[in-house]
Amino acid sequence: MKKALIRRPSPRISEGIVTHIERQPVDAELARVQWDGYVRAMEAAGWETTEVPGGEDFPDGVFIEDALVVYRDRAVITRPGAEARRPETAGAESVIETFGYAISRIEAPGTLDGGDVLKVGDTIYVTRGGRTNDEGVAQLRDAFGPAGATVVVVPVSRVLHLKSAVTALPDGTVIGYEPFVDDPSVFPRFLAVPEESGSHVVLLGEDRLLMAADCPESAALFAGMGLEPVPVDISEFQKLEGCVTCLSVRLRG
Repeated sequence: MKKALIRRPSPRISEGIVTHIERQPVDAELARVQWDGYVRAMEAAGWETTEVPGGEDFPDGVFIEDALVVYRDRAVITRPGAEARRPETAGAESVIETFGYAISRIEAPGTLDGGDVLKVGDTIYVTRGGRTNDEGVAQLRDAFGPAGATVVVVPVSRVLHLKSAVTALPDGTVIGYEPFVDDPSVFPRFLAVPEESGSHVVLLGEDRLLMAADCPESAALFAGMGLEPVPVDISEFQKLEGCVTCLSVRLRG
């Protein structure tokens, strides 16, 4: 059974931090409905979800991906670059330790957001700047390098997080919306997609891709490659610079 960590959206989600886009009104009730749909889609694809506590307390807490990064049998508890988000990590740590992971923590002065980390096989891409600093990158390398990971630093300046710009397909091809990708050449294989949200996919298994419902051209592109898009409406989370990857942490064996 594939496992995923999730955290329900707060009634205060409209107070979430916005950095690179203009603030828009967020409908907390609709966000909860959309989150339920996201969770159902993951469970329908064979993922067992575990809810991390604290969802009611943190406006940005639903974006659980930023709280921890897992690689093989190791988990790094982050130290988010936005100080207001640092209390979110305690609940994530309390849950992940029950799964038997070896735990490391990003310590001051290091900062790291999980959304700045993209794993493609044993290569871990990470950006620095914005929410993640050099010390955070160094501590991530120290934690995962001994387990076989190669940490590669890539530039990101046009969006909030690395995974706001790029994610990867099942074959390891990195995908992104080129106007938001600083340097596509840093990736061995890169595929440009026609819509911003088309660059965000969660690998559900069996060539299924969980992705936002507002990128039909990208979905058609992937379908033409023999992949199966699984669309979900996450419009309220997109107003807070969120995407499908932010809303869960996938734990693979």
